[in-house]
Amino acid sequence: MSEVFISYARSTQAAALRFADALRAAGYGVWRDDELPPHRLYADVIEERLAAAKAVLVVWSADAAKSDWVRAEADVARAAGKLVQLSTDGVLPPMPFNQIQCDDLSGWNGDLAAPAWRKVEASLAHLVRGVAPTVAPAEPTPSPAPRGGKPSIAILPFANLSGDPDQEYFADGMVEEIGAVLGRFRSIFVVASGSSLSLKNRGVSPQEAARSLGVRFLLDGSVRKAGGRVRIAVRLLEGASGGQVWAERFEDEVEDLFELQDRVALKVAGAIEPAVRESEIRRASQRPTEDAYDLYLRAMPHYRTQSKDGNVEALRLLTRAIELDPHYGAALALAGSAYSRNRGFAWTATPEDDRQRAVDHARRALRVAGDDPEVLIRAASVLSQDSDEDVTNLFKRALALNPASSIAHITAANYELSFGDPRRGQEHIETSMRLDPLSPLRATQVGMLGGALFAQGRFAESIAAMQEAGHLNPAVPQVYAGLACSYAHLGDLAAARAAAAEMSTRTPLSLRELGEQMWRAPAQRALFMEGVAKIEGA
Repeated sequence: MSEVFISYARSTQAAALRFADALRAAGYGVWRDDELPPHRLYADVIEERLAAAKAVLVVWSADAAKSDWVRAEADVARAAGKLVQLSTDGVLPPMPFNQIQCDDLSGWNGDLAAPAWRKVEASLAHLVRGVAPTVAPAEPTPSPAPRGGKPSIAILPFANLSGDPDQEYFADGMVEEIGAVLGRFRSIFVVASGSSLSLKNRGVSPQEAARSLGVRFLLDGSVRKAGGRVRIAVRLLEGASGGQVWAERFEDEVEDLFELQDRVALKVAGAIEPAVRESEIRRASQRPTEDAYDLYLRAMPHYRTQSKDGNVEALRLLTRAIELDPHYGAALALAGSAYSRNRGFAWTATPEDDRQRAVDHARRALRVAGDDPEVLIRAASVLSQDSDEDVTNLFKRALALNPASSIAHITAANYELSFGDPRRGQEHIETSMRLDPLSPLRATQVGMLGGALFAQGRFAESIAAMQEAGHLNPAVPQVYAGLACSYAHLGDLAAARAAAAEMSTRTPLSLRELGEQMWRAPAQRALFMEGVAKIEGA
């Protein structure tokens, strides 16, 4: 039976899924009512699962507070002393549950280090595992990082839990493979595995290991092989405090151990880099320095808002970063993307000037950091939108250099959706979602998935994805343009007009003008314009 039962209203299903994914990543068994077997009575299964769970996580919202089912499940949990509560919209629990602590996770984006989420997980750990409910400091003082401020990481020896000394080679091999894949990310400094393996069997604490190796982050793990299966658990720790930033476990059939090492290393590295980046962004936001690296990190969340004000602030910070370090490839590439967005969203009175700035920054980025996969992918995206250059080889080279980069797959998906094959675009975005399932860029991921589904004529599925994207980030006009044309193709012209009206509050461009920018391939553009014609003819 599952350890944690999640109770929620249907309107908060997306949030409940994120909570469930985060708990599964931390090693908990989780059950939600979307797992109901079709052959059994609903009430019987709910009662059985509630009784068996060691903890019940109630996701309160305005709708949940009105739901008889949620209140009944919360009452059972309260009576059994296993109730844990959180709110997704700031609404307090109804009586009598308002007498029990309820943490506010409004707007939570999957950040496992967020203080409110740490408190929730600490309560669950107490109920499920008997761990004292203490929470590590949210922002401990980081260890010094080598090499120009880049975050540094060491991969500690993995524990062999198999009881078979012959499996030590496999555990040590995982350390080597993950280090090799992580080394492809130019944004992280990885300590050589030889230094990390020198700490094997010495019983040092995470803090001692971080100080000894001079790193900000540590990755440790364990390997358990039994019969024909192997389970690998990994966790990312903040070195100064030993606090957990991210965790995941993988289980697979043992057929080819070396192939399994490669597969797991790719997944682990693909998830670690975004987790490290988000931790670094939080750190930089509290240290308003004039360091180019920190300025770049502080620009990132503003850029991600995909709003005019966010873009202005991102460019201000990036311009200062480039003034301090004119050869900073990542800052140049991101600034190029921001200038390109200015033009594309009609946020500038001088679109041709911004187009030229975008191209200039992209080319400068390629000159100074043409071997950095992230720089390659961002620069290629800018040049594909704002110049006539053939950038196909840049995309291929970036993905060959680092197939574990979630951002690279997002950007490649955008290129395929605009110019190429929407099925390939869907493959890239689904790869990104597998590599970084709790991504702060989820709004972008699901929005682009909606675009890929629209381009394949899968309008109902596109609407579901676009609605989630709009909920996560309501600022993006392309989401409402996609919704409008999807509804139009399904014949729901009232919903189509409503979505188009929402779009018009976010951009001065018309539906046709935005569609011309979104879709460069003739077949996809024609499909979009067919939807526009239905709306205009209504």
